[in-house]
Amino acid sequence: MKTLFLTQTQVKNLISPAEANEAVEKAFEAFGKGQTQMPPKSYLFYTPFKGDLRTMPAYIESIKATGVKIVNVHVNNNEKNLPTVMATIVLNDPETGFPIAIMDGTFLTALRTGAAGAVAIKYLARENAESIGFVGCGVQAYTQIDLSVLMRKFKIIKAYDIDENRRNQFLHYVEKNHGLKPEGSNDIKIACNADVVTTTTPVSTPIVKNEWIKAGTHINAIGADAPGKQELESAILLRSKIIVDNWDQASHSGEINVPLEKNVIARENIYGELGTIVAGLMPGRTSNDEITVFDSTGLAVQDIAVAKKVYERALIQNLGISLEILK
Repeated sequence: MKTLFLTQTQVKNLISPAEANEAVEKAFEAFGKGQTQMPPKSYLFYTPFKGDLRTMPAYIESIKATGVKIVNVHVNNNEKNLPTVMATIVLNDPETGFPIAIMDGTFLTALRTGAAGAVAIKYLARENAESIGFVGCGVQAYTQIDLSVLMRKFKIIKAYDIDENRRNQFLHYVEKNHGLKPEGSNDIKIACNADVVTTTTPVSTPIVKNEWIKAGTHINAIGADAPGKQELESAILLRSKIIVDNWDQASHSGEINVPLEKNVIARENIYGELGTIVAGLMPGRTSNDEITVFDSTGLAVQDIAVAKKVYERALIQNLGISLEILK
């Protein structure tokens, strides 16, 4: 048997935003129905280098897909001309354990994270949502907007970034590719005054203030993905219906991890997991006035579901390099 190797360029050409949304939505559904195995991600911390390494295994029974993602986050990598987040995904044959594919997971990580935000918007944002605001305009913001626009008919984009040039580049991209009208200056308060607010920053001190969030807002809290990180003031959570992707991960390293540690909120304040909502086992948004917060930490089932679709498409298109890894 041979193992198929796929580069980032090949991966990008093998899956569309709509297909990623579909794969991630089905992964959430399977997770909500208990049709998956997914231990919490494990961490190695490299404190002197301001980085960490995470391993994320998963098995989705319904599509017979299994494997593991190895992903890092090193905040100073831009100084070395490397992405802040890099990943490799290994797909295995669940019957034999043989590694059927090894592919770049850096792009897929950004893509499936964008898809998770999009699925959350589908189930939690108001149907008439017209404006979307971004706090943080780095790499992750691009896949968030690319996939989110497939779920609602947004008309207005608002954005804030500590780097105004980065913010302007992002707005130019959104206007050119999605036709959304940019509104407001580089002001975080303006960016938070939107029907949907997406946060993608690596901060440890909350930067989104409670007073800026209006009734009916949906928030995709994407940036907090390690212990100690927090983007939203805890008071926002106390006003909100909080939905996590996975309790074990979110309580350890998601947006809720610090408020939980400080006893500002408790497990009883968490409404539920998004997979349960997608599976139809509990309702999502129930009124136009409630504030909903989706705490996204990233699930291995998302990676494996998207990687399986990429692998199947690669076989059809005869892309990649096949090697006898056991030779």
